[in-house]
Amino acid sequence: MPNNPVNWFEIYVNDMPRAKKFYETVLAVRLEKLEAPGDIEMWTFPMEQEGRGAGGALAKMTGAPVGGGGTMVYFRSEDCATEAARVKTNGGKIIKDKVSIGQYGFMALASDPDGNIFGIHSMK
Repeated sequence: MPNNPVNWFEIYVNDMPRAKKFYETVLAVRLEKLEAPGDIEMWTFPMEQEGRGAGGALAKMTGAPVGGGGTMVYFRSEDCATEAARVKTNGGKIIKDKVSIGQYGFMALASDPDGNIFGIHSMK
């Protein structure tokens, strides 16, 4: 793994207009709408696709945790199904199997043995 292991984060919220205004005001940035599948609404923080550091977004999705534990860390992967296949055998749970996120690749969601939810992202 030549890069840092974390490549994306999400901050889950209940009230997107309020959260968007809060982060835009506090950080003096403009968030951009990100097309997302299904019932997910996302607004990204300013980022460069090939830039250093992790990009991220505010996210609103039915059933997603908000508040304490409402920030999602995604780990970089060649194929997120590979790591997802290791979750159950190591004491974790699959929250969402590998799913396409369009031009942004694929993702899977899992929880560790302590119940911390994390994501795995890959382009294939």
